[in-house]
Amino acid sequence: MYSVSIIGASGYTGAQLVQLVIQHPKLVLAGTYVSQNSSDAGKGIAELHGNLAHVDATLTPISDAALEEMANGVDFIFLATPHEASHDWMPILSSGKAKVLDLSGAFRLKDTDVFEQFYGFPHTQKQSLAQAVYGLAEWHEAKIASADVIAVPGCYPTASLSALKPLAHNNLLDESVRPVINAVSGVSGAGRKASLTTSYFEVSLQAYGVLGHRHTPEIEAYLGTPVIFTPHLGNFKRGILATVTVKVKAGTTSAQLEQAYTDAYADKPIVRLRKSFPKIDDVAHTPFVDLHWKLDETSGYAVVTAAIDNVMKGAASQAIQCLNIMTKQPVETGLVL
Repeated sequence: MYSVSIIGASGYTGAQLVQLVIQHPKLVLAGTYVSQNSSDAGKGIAELHGNLAHVDATLTPISDAALEEMANGVDFIFLATPHEASHDWMPILSSGKAKVLDLSGAFRLKDTDVFEQFYGFPHTQKQSLAQAVYGLAEWHEAKIASADVIAVPGCYPTASLSALKPLAHNNLLDESVRPVINAVSGVSGAGRKASLTTSYFEVSLQAYGVLGHRHTPEIEAYLGTPVIFTPHLGNFKRGILATVTVKVKAGTTSAQLEQAYTDAYADKPIVRLRKSFPKIDDVAHTPFVDLHWKLDETSGYAVVTAAIDNVMKGAASQAIQCLNIMTKQPVETGLVL
């Protein structure tokens, strides 16, 4: 059995991690933590999340002493924290026996200049950044297996890269035409903190972060080509639907696309290759990525759709996938019954 602590357990992603750890056959929940000044400190997690009414876990305020104790006291630490907190705490948390899985964006981008441009503060944790392995579970398994620090991918990049990497990996993309990604997320992606702009009642389908969203450089870094990425906020709770339009190289056939996706994902149980275009209801509250594509061989344009649950595959369940890889368990352990 492996002991696990979760920092940032009061939010949607943190609470989802609690549920996944509780139901995992090889994990034991050692502690649930929130920031020192959180209004949730001292509460039971069941008070905040009714679906966890069966879980006896108190939200403990974090401290420097708790961070140091955690580094040597548990096997794994999940950080469902703001980027700045993950950035500042990583050297302490990764200094002991514990392996750290960070669900913030603090360690996803290796280029610190690009990081500062998109995240708004300088990255000074060079050693931790050098340690961090990008946790796109289906594509970086060998590196994840031996890592001590995992940068769990963003939700939009997970959907976008799942759709695009088989094409890039097989050198099928026309490099003169950028892939165009239009993706819609549910309001849970904005976090639990109340905001007028993300209030369920106020939200109407709209684009945001146009030509400047911080997930753009993340997608580009791990795809290896520039993209046009436009996120949208939808008035539903959970899920991401990413519809990607690409130009493939002249002469590419539908059979080649089929082969590319089959080769990439045939032995990946979390990815489901669908016979028709998926919808968000197919993946909500599940760990799956659902993919489907169609190619117009005459024009050379293809449309690929990826559907995920942003809180699950876009965050918590992908972190569990990484832990499963790190502990040499089947990747779907605790995720797929």
